Amino acid sequence: MRGFGNDWNWIVAGLISAALLIGLSALTQFPFLVSAVISALVFAGLVFVLAPRQLFEGLDLSTMNGSRVAFARELLAQAQPAADRLTAAAGSIADKDMKVKVKNLSDIAADVISKVEQKPETAPSVRRFLTYYVPQAAEVAEGYATLANRRAPSQARLANVGAVIAKLQDAFVHYSDSLADSELGTLDVDLRLIQESLKEDIGR
Repeated sequence: MRGFGNDWNWIVAGLISAALLIGLSALTQFPFLVSAVISALVFAGLVFVLAPRQLFEGLDLSTMNGSRVAFARELLAQAQPAADRLTAAAGSIADKDMKVKVKNLSDIAADVISKVEQKPETAPSVRRFLTYYVPQAAEVAEGYATLANRRAPSQARLANVGAVIAKLQDAFVHYSDSLADSELGTLDVDLRLIQESLKEDIGR
């Protein structure tokens, strides 16, 4: 799960370093000042190690169009929380068949988000997917989980929601394939150029 700005790493590091400080002070002969320094170093190290992964981490943004990166960043920042909710909803559904369907939606959403992060210029082609379909899928999946967990769930309502989830699968696959098609656009051009070059070379 990506962390786009959460501070759980600070909380975990604080708890661990505080426990370490208490332990060193109570169970060892270390002076309090030495224990405090060790705990502070551990805290700093844990904050760094546990820091949430940032968007576009590892990419050379200086070689990319700034406005495209900003646009992709905005879309992904909106889509990621919904994608996380979709993953959580899949885990809370008991029905095996429906769990698989929602998990598939979650996997496709994660894959599209990852591809857009690697290639920010592809963001416009999946804008509606990220800003509409992923949040709506999360809402529907959560609704299904809530209905299914009732003592006497309405089978008709469950069937209706299940039908919507099935249709969402078609939409998710469509947008995933459209993203792949946009990436293959340059491949078609490359193949044509290679074929032309081969014809020229063979002709010689």
